[in-house]
Amino acid sequence: MTSKFSFTALAVLGIAVAGGGAWWLQSRPTAPKPVTGAASAPASSNAAGAPRVAGVEVAKVELQRLRDDAQAVGSLRARHSVMLRPELVGRISALNFKDGGPVRRGQILVQFDDQLQRAEVQQMEAQLAIAQASFKRTQELVAANFVAQQMLDTSAANLQVAQAQLALAQARFNRMAVRAPFDGTAGIRLVNVGDYVKDGADLVALEDARQMLVDYRLPERFGAKVKPGQTVELALDALPGQNFNAVVEAIDPLLDANGRSLGVRALVSRTGQGGPLRSGMFARVSTVFSVNDAALVVPEEAIVPQGGKQFVIKVVAPEAGARLPPDVKFVSLRQEVALGVRRQGKVEVTAGLSAADTVVVAGQQRLQKDGSPLRVVELGRGAAALAARPAASAASL
Repeated sequence: MTSKFSFTALAVLGIAVAGGGAWWLQSRPTAPKPVTGAASAPASSNAAGAPRVAGVEVAKVELQRLRDDAQAVGSLRARHSVMLRPELVGRISALNFKDGGPVRRGQILVQFDDQLQRAEVQQMEAQLAIAQASFKRTQELVAANFVAQQMLDTSAANLQVAQAQLALAQARFNRMAVRAPFDGTAGIRLVNVGDYVKDGADLVALEDARQMLVDYRLPERFGAKVKPGQTVELALDALPGQNFNAVVEAIDPLLDANGRSLGVRALVSRTGQGGPLRSGMFARVSTVFSVNDAALVVPEEAIVPQGGKQFVIKVVAPEAGARLPPDVKFVSLRQEVALGVRRQGKVEVTAGLSAADTVVVAGQQRLQKDGSPLRVVELGRGAAALAARPAASAASL
């Protein structure tokens, strides 16, 4: 028992000694290493306050023809298009059109069996003739004071009833013939002679394709831009290589609550353009809001957002007396800008820059303050223009 206790005490003592030695080795002070001349050079340079030259990529402000537009998809439809349906039930007795053939306004396209309605018209005509004769005789009797005035009033009322019954019978008779409401082209018939159809059944489609419309939808953010009369360009997958123009004709005053989109309708111009346009064609629509033939554009990489504003870093000539290395010809200048349209990696600058300016497109994080010296590390079109300019003209940047 005594030997076991002695062994445990020795183990605890050994662990304590080892831990104390390790703590002493880690906490003892170390002598400073001597600094060689090569290693001390940067420190002495920083102490002297020499500016650091930042390597950046630059680009020149370009003048481009820029178009502000919105892309959407839509469908073509004829201005006049209707599905003909009967107002009364009946059996078809004649079809007076050819599938896909032209029809004229007022032409009877579908004729229903109207024998019953024709007989009703004849009956009402006979009753009207009786009422007219009775009214005439009553007028003569009243003029001779043989009957009271009340008899004439009753006869006049009967005449009016007979006229109304004839008009009703005539209206029923006319509804047994379905006529074309406008000039156009008939579709494919959906019924045949002898079919018994109910009121509201589809008979045949009629379409006037001389004027075509395109219906499409735009996001609600374009609601303030789109206006009647604006130009619309169409590209149809069914007619590749053919371009069509249209003009915005109407804008839906209500937004679609589901997609928050705005309905737009444009009239397609057929002047000088061929191709069979049909209702239901898929169209790729481009609504043109404005066109700027001399827009100032810079790469999107040149924009530096900060505090809710947009900035670019211009490449300018240094001020007179600035302490710069002898090979540095340009410094940085932060400039606030106003942006316009964005297209294909380019952004329009509407205020803050001119066509003679050059901006930094990469390496902005190295330029913490205005007047930082620059070194172009990758020559683009803007950088090449800087390199080609003589030093005397650099001050004009």
